[in-house]
This record gives sequence, structure tokens and C-alpha cells, in this order.
Amino acid sequence: MNFIEELRWRGMIQDIMPGTEDELTKEIVSGYIGFDPTAESLHVGHLTQIMTLTHFQRAGHKPFALVGGATGMIGDPSFKSQERNLLDEETLQKNVAGIKGQLEKFLDFDCGENSAEMVNNYDWFKDFTFLDFIRDIGKLITVNYMMAKDSVKKRLDGTSGLSFTEFSYQLLQGYDFYWLWKNKDIKIQMGGSDQWGNIVTGTEIIRRKAQGTAFGLTTQLIKKADGTKFGKTESGAVWLDSKRTSPYNFYQFWLNTADSDAKNWIKVFSVKSRAEIETLEAEHDAAPHLRVLQKALAAEITERVHSKHALETAIKTSEFLFGNGTIDFMNELEADEIISIFEGLPQFEVKAAISQSGMEVVPLLTEHSSVFSSRSELRKLISAGGLSINKEKVESPEMVIKSEKLIKDRFLVVQKGKKTYFLLVFNR
Repeated sequence: MNFIEELRWRGMIQDIMPGTEDELTKEIVSGYIGFDPTAESLHVGHLTQIMTLTHFQRAGHKPFALVGGATGMIGDPSFKSQERNLLDEETLQKNVAGIKGQLEKFLDFDCGENSAEMVNNYDWFKDFTFLDFIRDIGKLITVNYMMAKDSVKKRLDGTSGLSFTEFSYQLLQGYDFYWLWKNKDIKIQMGGSDQWGNIVTGTEIIRRKAQGTAFGLTTQLIKKADGTKFGKTESGAVWLDSKRTSPYNFYQFWLNTADSDAKNWIKVFSVKSRAEIETLEAEHDAAPHLRVLQKALAAEITERVHSKHALETAIKTSEFLFGNGTIDFMNELEADEIISIFEGLPQFEVKAAISQSGMEVVPLLTEHSSVFSSRSELRKLISAGGLSINKEKVESPEMVIKSEKLIKDRFLVVQKGKKTYFLLVFNR
């Protein structure tokens, strides 16, 4: 497998330094991508770079993931409108640990010669004094050179300006590349298109300080067909951490991809071969309503990021909420999993306990919870056949809900019409 050819047909390459492809065909090459540890979890916006490292390793090369424990204390100004909040060391170390666990789901850290490695630039910056840095590294790059970078010019032209702290980031990342080139024999840095200036600065430091040669490659910015930002929903970023974004909502993010986006994204975020993807595209074009591409993409990436169990639960939840799936699968889940799959849907806490003799449905949904604002509204819905509890239609306002009806002794799923759901959570 040729790494550059693989990225090309997947439509991922933005810029590439001359000689990079030749270098990668000579031998096993070590390359790295940096991740800014501003949170304990990565989000789907990081997946392009994670997949770049994945393809790099699959092509037989050795991937390094650099977590910026030091540079994360400053924040990369590249194409950002304002300066980031600085993080303390304890928070950064916690974030680094969380990120490593997520990268291990994509990269093989124990496969021999090209095993992935994770490095933290805090390890080589923590004892590097300011005077040593400006003497040894600062003299290598002129201010004119640094200010010519688009990422810097954009901030200087903006209203918030650019602090010296952020201005120095370009040198810090460039030194990262030099340190890794010298100590880990890393010859190529990769990253998003916004990192091109920083990558080139690194190759310049290597050339000027050690008369060495290094290479760089950037990937295209992933965009949505409707012009909105990739990886964002109405509720915010889509995280890889199940505590921040439930596996069900993660699965739904990919499942709801527009057809035009799905054709591009499955190439970027899947490890399926070209032949496999072309087969899926043909099936999708023959019957777009079946959403073959979306289902394949959502299934592969949800299982990789979370687990096969999480994927199966997400599929069953989708079938339950939007199709003819049964509610039986919920009995196999933990209480927190049930709450998470209803994330974003109305949830009501019920303070009254259902006795052995049960509770009538009308007071349950109007007095003990506020699913309905009035009894008359509820009675009309029942008479029209539009109310179900745990997927069973409520035939009469006098229907009694008994304790054995509760899922896990705590939950009831109320359905209004075809697709409006409420979760009742009973206190124990």
C-alpha cells in the first residue's frame, strides 16, 4: 500500500512538500501529528488526523502521536479568532491520558517495527529555559518569516490582536519537529491545512540548525455540503468520549449525513478498500432511500470509537425510536445507558412510587410528571390512539400502570404519536 496514493484517492491531501512521496517509498519512515490536549477527549474534528496516522501505519510506516502537554499551555493561534485559556499542568496530564486511550482504538502500539508511539512535548520543554530557547532556536527564524504566515497575518488583521505567547507557538512547534527528527528519527510531520506554516517552520529549523532534511504533508479541511462546520451539531461538538456524546448520538451524527457528504466522508473516515467503497456507492446510488453509505460509515466508526456492543445498542435504539424495533433490548442495558440513549429527549422525574396495585395513566402523566399539561389533552390523545407506553398502545384513560411494567424497576418510555418520546425516571 502506497501511503500518498491512498490519501490521494481518498481526497485527503491538501499540500505536500517536494520529495515527500519519494522518501516514503524508500523505507519505513517515522512521521507524526500533534494533538492539542485542551480537553480530556478528542472530537470528530480530530478524526481526519487520526485516520491519516491510521493509513500511515497501514502503509507500513511508524506513526507518532504528539500530545502537546507544553504547547497546550499556550494554544495554537492558527486561524483562531482569539487567544485560548491556559491550562494548568494537572488538567493537561489528565487530558493527555484521556486522549491516549482514544488513540489506542485506531493505532496499534504493539505490532513490531512500526508500532505506534505517543510522545508529550512537555517532556523536552519542561527543563528548557527561556534564555536557552531564544538563544538556540529564536535566532534561527526571523520575525519577517514568522509574520509572513497566513495564520499570523489573520490574527494581526483582526480585532483581538496576537500576544507574544501565541506568536511564539510557531517556534515551539517547529522545535518539536527538530527534537523528534533528532531523537526519534522522525522525517515527516503531517497535519490539517491550517498547520502548513508551522510544519514548514519545523523543516526550516531542522535545515538551519542541523543541515537536515525533513518533509511535510497537510490534509484538506473537511466541510459539509450545506456550508456548516463539520463535527458540530445544535448541541455542540461531537465527542469521542461516551460521557460527552452518547454512542447513540454519535451513531446518529454519521447516520444523518447528507448523501453528498457520505460519499466523501466514507473515503476519509473508513479503512474500507477502494473496491469495497465503490461497491457501497453503487448500492447507494441504486437505492438512496436505504442510506447504504451512511449506515456503513456509522457502523464502522461507532464500533471503532466505542464498541460492538455500543453499536448494536445504537442500532436497536434507532430501530426502536424510528422503526418497528422492540423495547426488549433496554432490559439488557445499565441504568446510565438508558438515560444516555435518551439524551436530548425530554426526561421527567417521577417522585411518586408505583404501588403493587398500580397507578392510572392520566394522573401519572399530568400530576406526577408534566408530560402533559392537562387531563383533557391527554384524554383526547388516548381516544385518538396516539399514546403508547413501552411500545404498547394505551387504549383507555383508566388504564393502570403496574410496577412490573417498569424497565429496570425505574423507567417508562412514553410515546406521543409516531416519533415523539419521553422518558419517565422513577425515584428509588
